[in-house]
Amino acid sequence: MERAISIGIVGLGRLGKRHAENLAKRVRGVELVAAASPLAEERAWAEESLEVPAYADLGSLLAHPGLDAAWLVTPTSLHAEQAIEVLEAGKHLFCEKPLSLDVAPCDRVIEVARGRPGQVATIGFMRRFDPAYAEVKRAVAAGELGRVFRVHAESHDPADPDAFFVKFAPTSGGIFLDCCIHDIDLVRWILEGARPRRVTARGTRVMYPGLGSCGDVDTAAATVEFELPGGSASQAALATFHVSRTSHRGYEATMSVTGTEGALSCGRGIPELPVLRERSGGSFAAGQADFFSRFGPAFLLEAQAFAQAIRSGRAGTRSLEDAREATRLAVAMRESLERGSTVEL
Repeated sequence: MERAISIGIVGLGRLGKRHAENLAKRVRGVELVAAASPLAEERAWAEESLEVPAYADLGSLLAHPGLDAAWLVTPTSLHAEQAIEVLEAGKHLFCEKPLSLDVAPCDRVIEVARGRPGQVATIGFMRRFDPAYAEVKRAVAAGELGRVFRVHAESHDPADPDAFFVKFAPTSGGIFLDCCIHDIDLVRWILEGARPRRVTARGTRVMYPGLGSCGDVDTAAATVEFELPGGSASQAALATFHVSRTSHRGYEATMSVTGTEGALSCGRGIPELPVLRERSGGSFAAGQADFFSRFGPAFLLEAQAFAQAIRSGRAGTRSLEDAREATRLAVAMRESLERGSTVEL
């Protein structure tokens, strides 16, 4: 049998704990051997729940004996710097999205990765592993929809009466980088080879006025015009994005794609359970609580693909370059929102 890939995880917040439990208990061919967090209570959780040593910082984790890879689930503001540290330590890298709050740090990570062609570097766009989105990608690539000219993507986070996320908003990069980055990546992935030409974005801030202190919004929309390979300006693809933190029906992520020969849509109306309750002359289905409910299997498939890439030696910078372009589009959306005008790319 092949030796298990030894992985250390950095960051043990809500998402980090889910990743850690997957790596420790549910992903074949890997072994979670260490964890790191600056918070004592998170380190105590790792030592008790995962039965692994817990370090206070990334540098200490990278020195753990026999470590093959580091899995970063840290604040976005730290991603690029920490990714470089992992690569320069000779370890394989998994980093949660987005790669950075701006484009220049992405370029620095890519430059370092190019100098280390034997190391896998992956950014966590796990929606690519969701069967529904994967089917949309397959159908478009096979030409089943004809020439695609319209894509619409939506991501809705449940309304939070405690506004817990507001305190993290100043370092999140804004709603497009924080909440829309998966949709941006998916649209680029599905329209492979398309070049974005211009971006227009608008937003509102009604339910969470506290976001005003950092210039963020709670609901936003953006339009991106893509130039398709070999197409004229009149044959461009139009992509629209709607993102919010104000959903009253729970978490939802959807996409529709329209072409000259047909259309596909995915993700709409998925309930938490396949149960429909009827009472008082109406019917009720519970919506999904969060993105774990919707994309739990995708997180597992993503981790399995990372391990397989390491085993097969499928290194390269494609994932980093895709992450850079997703960041570039999200930053352009943010700039358009701030300026109130279209941004040319």
